[in-house]
Amino acid sequence: MRQIDTDRNLAKEIFDELRGAIVSGELTPGALYSVHDLAARLGVSRTPVREALIQLSERGMVRFERNRGIRILQTSLHDLEEVFAIRLLLEVPATFRATGQRPPGWIEELSGHLAAMRTAAGQHDEAAFMAADRRFHQTINAASGNLRLAHYIDSLRDMVLVRGNSTVDRSRTMHDILGEHEVIFDLIEDGKAREAAESMRAHLLHTAQLLLGQEAAAGGTGDTPLPELNLDWTNFPG
Repeated sequence: MRQIDTDRNLAKEIFDELRGAIVSGELTPGALYSVHDLAARLGVSRTPVREALIQLSERGMVRFERNRGIRILQTSLHDLEEVFAIRLLLEVPATFRATGQRPPGWIEELSGHLAAMRTAAGQHDEAAFMAADRRFHQTINAASGNLRLAHYIDSLRDMVLVRGNSTVDRSRTMHDILGEHEVIFDLIEDGKAREAAESMRAHLLHTAQLLLGQEAAAGGTGDTPLPELNLDWTNFPG
């Protein structure tokens, strides 16, 4: 981890640095760390580090252990199953609602994220691709009008990242993933709320099935099936 420039936005800098160290594996899953040690490594005081760790604990990335320190948590297969089940329950109707509401400038913003994904796929830049993928989903969820939902879903993605694996170049290519997002975007742009929501549902299910399948093959077991969601879109206000 690098030292933090205290002249910048300290709280966000510390949170982002710790989160990145957890996702990259620099902070080892299962290991214990002290607030004092982490603060020293970042070159800052303990108080903002503790505040950042509280946020990370709320995201399920760390756990405070009394008189012992902070443990870096490893996402289990069951955790992944739950994350995708929750995303299916929340993100699909959010897509339906967002498509119907169409806030000003939203389509253009979404198109920009898709273009960034396309560029990153062409350059085989997985980090840039996944960052744009995340912004694409976050933009849709925020456009549903429920910012708390958007923030919560975004936090769930961190639990997948902590697992340390991606489907990119294992179960599918970046261009395959891009294609699924292009379908979603085209339906959103055409104002087809029901079809866009169904396309989002198919995308999330496909991602979950591939990720859980490759993780189970790597040594885990995933015996909790993802739910079959037969949602009645007429119950969601547009």
